[in-house]
Amino acid sequence: MRAILITEFGGPEVLRLVDLPDPEPGPGEMLVEVSAAGVNYADTHLVENSYLSAATLPMIPGAEVVGRTPDGRRVVALVDNGGYAEKTAVREEQAHEIPEGVSDGQALALVVQGVTAWHLLRTSARLVEGESVVVHAAAGGTGSLAVQLAKSLGAGRVIATASSKEKRDLALELGADVAVEADAEGMKERLVEANGGRKVDVVLEMTGGPVFDASLAALAPFGRLVTYGMASRVPPQPVEAAKLMGRSQAVVGFWLMHCLSRPGMYREPLAELLAMTADGRLKPQVGGVHPLSGAASAHEDLRARRTFGKLLLDPSR
Repeated sequence: MRAILITEFGGPEVLRLVDLPDPEPGPGEMLVEVSAAGVNYADTHLVENSYLSAATLPMIPGAEVVGRTPDGRRVVALVDNGGYAEKTAVREEQAHEIPEGVSDGQALALVVQGVTAWHLLRTSARLVEGESVVVHAAAGGTGSLAVQLAKSLGAGRVIATASSKEKRDLALELGADVAVEADAEGMKERLVEANGGRKVDVVLEMTGGPVFDASLAALAPFGRLVTYGMASRVPPQPVEAAKLMGRSQAVVGFWLMHCLSRPGMYREPLAELLAMTADGRLKPQVGGVHPLSGAASAHEDLRARRTFGKLLLDPSR
């Protein structure tokens, strides 16, 4: 089979297309013929070994796939690694059948980014109806879904940030009440202004560095900042417990991997999101499809912030 293999850590240049033997499913696993693989920003960290968990070489990257099982079922699945390939072995408990009316790209947008957006708002932020929500990178895979979910959960005001007018316009189309420039300079002031002069209740933050710092400064008493990434690769300033106490604020971390070992925290939200997509209540955004041989260019586009929505790889090309 054709697959992307990395034998050394680094940037997009280490992603190489090779021919490998088909994988052999182990106990509790099944073989899936991959029709599309999802690309996540976390993949760019994984290939340079800067992610939350250490990687080992050699490795086929890719954490999510859509495809067919040997008995013909169409499934979307989360995998440990191995998604950037024509075939992969999938643990049966992490495969979910796709309902009619949901495309491959839509399903892939939900399996990591959709479930993440669901937990950011419900589990980590514990959003209360009427509260204001800031969604950074609001045109991205997770952000574009978080904007829609925040509105469906009764957020009082959804404030989107994005790096271009086109991305801000998309966030507004998806339901954001206002969209502002994503640059860290002046971020606190823009967020407060966008919320009618009041500090904000919830921030979903995945950039790190000065954007994290400005977002925390814009947080109201009893506000929650949920951090789930560090796309800038720059750490924020240390968070002081005394300052959090003095402002009655919370900083909450989220990593989807912790949901997989807890019954109901992965399959049930995914089933809900798939149903919402099937009946049109949720509109996952598919931002582009690269050939498998173009995995490096997909990573380059992600790192350069040239993408929106969900990015896919097509193993047939």
